[in-house]
Amino acid sequence: MTKVHLVDATYELFRSYFGAPPAAAPDGRPVGAVRGLIQTLLVLLREEGATHAACAFDHVIESFRNDLFAGYKTGEGVPEDLASQFDLAERAAHALGIVAWPMVEFEADDAIATAAARLSEDPRVELVVVCSPDKDMMQLVRDGVVCLDRRRQITYDPAAVREKFGVAPESIPDYLALVGDSADGIPGIPRWGARSTAAILAECRRIEAIPSDPAEWKATPRGAKALSAALEERRADAMLYKRLATLRLDVPLTEGLDDLEWLGARRAEYESLCAELGFEGLRDLPRRWR
Repeated sequence: MTKVHLVDATYELFRSYFGAPPAAAPDGRPVGAVRGLIQTLLVLLREEGATHAACAFDHVIESFRNDLFAGYKTGEGVPEDLASQFDLAERAAHALGIVAWPMVEFEADDAIATAAARLSEDPRVELVVVCSPDKDMMQLVRDGVVCLDRRRQITYDPAAVREKFGVAPESIPDYLALVGDSADGIPGIPRWGARSTAAILAECRRIEAIPSDPAEWKATPRGAKALSAALEERRADAMLYKRLATLRLDVPLTEGLDDLEWLGARRAEYESLCAELGFEGLRDLPRRWR
């Protein structure tokens, strides 16, 4: 049986940029984030059972969600020396022999969601490992799909998602719609904090199922009347935020399980990239070549 690793490469690129010292290529280009991405992918490919993998990238930060809501996240504020490394990062993944999905209309998260849904239905797949700690990815978790925070070495199965957020994985979009998600520019609904939201969604599961009359709520969070009033005033907003937080499962990916098998780094391409970017210390690290 096969284990598939799906990597949120945009997250890894940001993590490398902010968590490691900057570096420059011989021609002066900033390349520290790309170096960090290559290093973390090499570590992944050395792990036992890491036989099939793919990376998803936000080729541009904006997506169809920006057309739905003006406040949704954009590329504004992304450091220029990080944004300049996006194309190089995609080249690096390809040179390593990993399938790369650069997203424009959709987001990297949508590509991973689509792949996780499809691959988990393949009888040859034992487990899909979504390599990301992002809250919105938790909605993908179910039997056969987990999220992995590689930095903290925490695996989120359905029970772990419930323990962390107080709701089932399928309620995560509703949870984020009500509580908000500052990373994505989703403001949430006033008064709806994490604890009250978890209490209500543990009972109702979906925003649509929350009764308008708080007297019908079985859960009784503090300030239930004020919570209900805030939701009724902004219920349309809440449904829009839920749509923003719901990952798409219809990204037109052409690769299947067989395409994701890692056969080794592309030697000529990888060695050339290392020479170009000044990564001599990484040149001989891939454990397999093709």
